[in-house]
Amino acid sequence: MYTQGYTEDPHRNRSDLRNLRMMLPFIWDYRGRVLFALGALLLAKVANVGIPLVLKGIVDALEQSPETLLALPVFLLGAYGALKLAASLFNELRDAVFARVRYHAMRNLSNRVLGHLHDLALRYHLERKTGAVSSDLERGSRSVSSILNYLTFSILPTVVEFGLIIGILLVNYDPAFAMVCLGTVVVYVVFTLKVTNWRMHFRHSMNRQESEANNQAMDSLMNYETVKYFTNEAHEVARYDRTLADWEYSAVNSQTSMSVLNFGQGAIIAMGVTVIMFYAAAGVVSGELSIGDLVLVNAFLLQLFIPLNFLGIVYRQIRYALADMDLVFRLLETPPEIADKPDAGELRVTEGEVAFRHVDFAYQPERAILQDVDFVIPPGHKVAVVGHSGAGKSTLARLLFRFYDVTGGAITIDGQDIREVTQDSLRRAIGIVPQDTVLFNDTVYYNIAYGRTGASREEVEQAARLAHIHDFIVSLPDGYDTRVGERGLKLSGGEKQRVAIARVILKAPRILVFDEATSALDSHSEKAIQKALNEVAAHHTTLVIAHRLSTVVDADTILVMAAGRVIERGTHRELLALDGTYTRMWELQQAQAEEDVTAVAAGGSEDINLKTA
Repeated sequence: MYTQGYTEDPHRNRSDLRNLRMMLPFIWDYRGRVLFALGALLLAKVANVGIPLVLKGIVDALEQSPETLLALPVFLLGAYGALKLAASLFNELRDAVFARVRYHAMRNLSNRVLGHLHDLALRYHLERKTGAVSSDLERGSRSVSSILNYLTFSILPTVVEFGLIIGILLVNYDPAFAMVCLGTVVVYVVFTLKVTNWRMHFRHSMNRQESEANNQAMDSLMNYETVKYFTNEAHEVARYDRTLADWEYSAVNSQTSMSVLNFGQGAIIAMGVTVIMFYAAAGVVSGELSIGDLVLVNAFLLQLFIPLNFLGIVYRQIRYALADMDLVFRLLETPPEIADKPDAGELRVTEGEVAFRHVDFAYQPERAILQDVDFVIPPGHKVAVVGHSGAGKSTLARLLFRFYDVTGGAITIDGQDIREVTQDSLRRAIGIVPQDTVLFNDTVYYNIAYGRTGASREEVEQAARLAHIHDFIVSLPDGYDTRVGERGLKLSGGEKQRVAIARVILKAPRILVFDEATSALDSHSEKAIQKALNEVAAHHTTLVIAHRLSTVVDADTILVMAAGRVIERGTHRELLALDGTYTRMWELQQAQAEEDVTAVAAGGSEDINLKTA
């Protein structure tokens, strides 16, 4: 037997009314349509409630003398048909008018959530599980549609109809009819609320486990090659199944408790209907009520209790939708870690000088990543940063793009603290070729044009020529319209790097960052890509983060980092003359390169990767 690991309801402190208020701005654009739909709803219910009244008149007329039988029923039958038609017309009119409101709200919420996710800092996206975000986003956008749908098409119509029926019963009949009807509804609602609230934690558990299962499945598929390398297919399926087993346990409990709720609701309605029909039948026997009155009361009960029975299901669905909506609104309330200051201005790049001024940084307070890093990249110069893994090299690029804020010191561009300018203007001024280029699952053209989405086709193709990838693209069966696959998996590492270079060329930034752009390539591809990078970097302010020292010997300045500090700096020749850390790294890599060349000469693979530790 699987045990449910439920401990605390994450939605225990959720305010449903607050979430409903937060939903209002998403329908405000079409408030006129909302009012029109509510008017149509009211008219539909007035027509619907009028049908039993006309039916009573028909039945009472049929009980009268034959002299009047030919006149009154014809008129009432015509009225009966007209009310039926009016109820249908206003219901459909309400649905048609409100459709725009509902789907526009879904569109607005989805756009806002995606925009907010892009506004959140890199730290959030590194810590958050992609599958869980996707699942929460999907359920949250559906929840808005569900709530609007249930409120407009189920809750409000039932409330309006209930009010009209109670009013008619109070005015025309013994108060007992209205009191029994009202009491039945109150007991029904209280029972539904109590039982539904009790069983809601099963739904919450299902949501959490569904999100976790989706995340595990996506994570497994995104790492398809790694799974295959280690033959862990069975392990991945077993891990997925363990989560689904917990989900199954919660789902079974949810369904079982729903059966208890449905039976209780049916019993309450049955008792209420029986008592009211007893009163009506007794009234007919005593002569206080006519057969038409009995028909009227029965028709009212059918109109009221049939949707009321469905209302229990609707209420549960609304609670589920509110739980799902809460996930999205909590996400929207997550404040961006990196935000523009209210008075932030545009970055003005005149010369392109980049300066790190005594920069300190830590992802967590207890673990420093950078300590007193201080250097300047003069306009048009190339500065390279080298060091062993974990030295803090790639963190420099993340701080320059302001994915994180420094914890001490400052980063400036042409004397402007990057925290004082807008993130958009900052990132427009910088281009990057990363170590691992991840492409969109779209065409080659789309991925290059992503560097400047408004560029013309001629500009895109020219950027590809400068990146030395145009000839390769046109040789493909679909040319620039060739789709690159998920994360660009249909292209080789060198081809993806050339696309990244073309994208940066098209962006035409003043400042360039090469973050170990060739470290994952073989020696042949590295030389070709390195030549293209050098062409792109000409006359640009360039920060090169490198692992292979042979790629940065031409840099104006080389910084050697260790444990988050700059321990050596100078040109290639100056650093070799120091006979320090750089010299030992150079000698180690040269020795490794010689060993690889010897292995090739002895018949080894010509594609040996010269990447060294």
